[in-house]
Amino acid sequence: MQFANAEEKRTYMLETPVRKLVCTLAGPTILSMLITSFYNMADTFFVGKINTQATGAVGVVFSMMAIIQAIGFFFGHGSGNYISRKLGSGEMDEAEKMSAVGFFSAFIAGIILMAAGLIFVKPLAYALGSTDTILPYTVSYLGIILLGAPAMTSSLVLNNQMRFQGSAFYAMIGIVSGAVLNIILDPVLIFKCNLGIAGAALATVISQYISFVLLIFMTRRGGNIQIRFGNFKPSLYYYEEIIRGGTPSLCRQGLASVATICLNHAAGGYGDAAIAGMSIVSRVSMFANSALIGFGQGFQPVCGFNYGAGKYERVLEAFWFCVKYAFIFLLVVAGAGIFFAPELVALFRKGDPDVIEVGVAALRYQAALFPLNAWIVICNMMLQSVGKGLKASIVASTRQGLCFIPLIYILPYFFGLTGVEMCQAVSDVFTLIISIPIGMSVIHEMQRSGKKELLI
Repeated sequence: MQFANAEEKRTYMLETPVRKLVCTLAGPTILSMLITSFYNMADTFFVGKINTQATGAVGVVFSMMAIIQAIGFFFGHGSGNYISRKLGSGEMDEAEKMSAVGFFSAFIAGIILMAAGLIFVKPLAYALGSTDTILPYTVSYLGIILLGAPAMTSSLVLNNQMRFQGSAFYAMIGIVSGAVLNIILDPVLIFKCNLGIAGAALATVISQYISFVLLIFMTRRGGNIQIRFGNFKPSLYYYEEIIRGGTPSLCRQGLASVATICLNHAAGGYGDAAIAGMSIVSRVSMFANSALIGFGQGFQPVCGFNYGAGKYERVLEAFWFCVKYAFIFLLVVAGAGIFFAPELVALFRKGDPDVIEVGVAALRYQAALFPLNAWIVICNMMLQSVGKGLKASIVASTRQGLCFIPLIYILPYFFGLTGVEMCQAVSDVFTLIISIPIGMSVIHEMQRSGKKELLI
């Protein structure tokens, strides 16, 4: 939807019926998440045509990409949450300053990460969980991926800032364009140009920079806040707000990276096939959860705007609507994942029975508990959007951090490779148990407060 200015957009966000508003905003974000997840799977699919070691290397480097994404989400969600609340309360100047602080800080962080990673690329590859046989592929893929770090971090900031402004469509254009380009470039660079795994990495980096340019252009349309260097006025206040709003994302993404590294090390004890099989399952599970995350991203700006305006009843209506329909959707996804697990895993590494055996078992364990993520993900996004940073960080840290990391060492000790395969599913059960009382405490607080300001 086109908006002439920020005030017109604010009126739309505060007065449109909640269910219609969430669905309108969620459509582009679901599509962009699915396509982004699909192009992540495309790397695994095309690289899987090379050999098992190349497939394993993509899984190893995936943890590094999660670190890059964690930085982007930290600045993107931290600044975006603040921006949506300030737009909801009509404070445009503050929103503009925060947009610049979030964007330029992420870009600088991306440059630092790129430089440090390239200097220590081989030790980094081992730290991420690479074995000696996978190492040459890991170094080749990782060295090129790191070149895209500045574009990746700052693109995520632009994407999230536009989403929190209610401009999911414009955010989608930039992200989806890069994803489609990556899918096209993968087979061309890997096979036609004979670049192998380096071609897959190069396709990703090129697409990321194209996406970055498109997102910059999209900030100049639809009443969005334009990024201006003149508004880059970093201060302790702005960084405190970014930390409060972005730490849950940093915990979630950062610990996801640590969890992936631990998973690679645990699976590596059972051979390259185990690493490759778990890598495939990670990508398939990410694709299954991407629609849920996209749905939740449609909820977040509704939550932020209306919370900032004191319309707590609209926040709660949107929350329960999202949890209910996300649960129903994930029930269907779980059934499909369990039933079609052999076909899904074989799609990436057909003819390798060891990889398929590991992948099928792990996918079925995870799929069986997919529906639990309806509450976990939407609850975390609600807590983050209303500024409950500590509670959001706890929930964000549990699934692939506080629960997963201890379990990835405990379960294999007792159950061997089966413990590796079931680890994420068991972690999801504990995460649900922890997140329910935390989420309900904030829901009850909003119900009691009505139109009053909540204590932060």
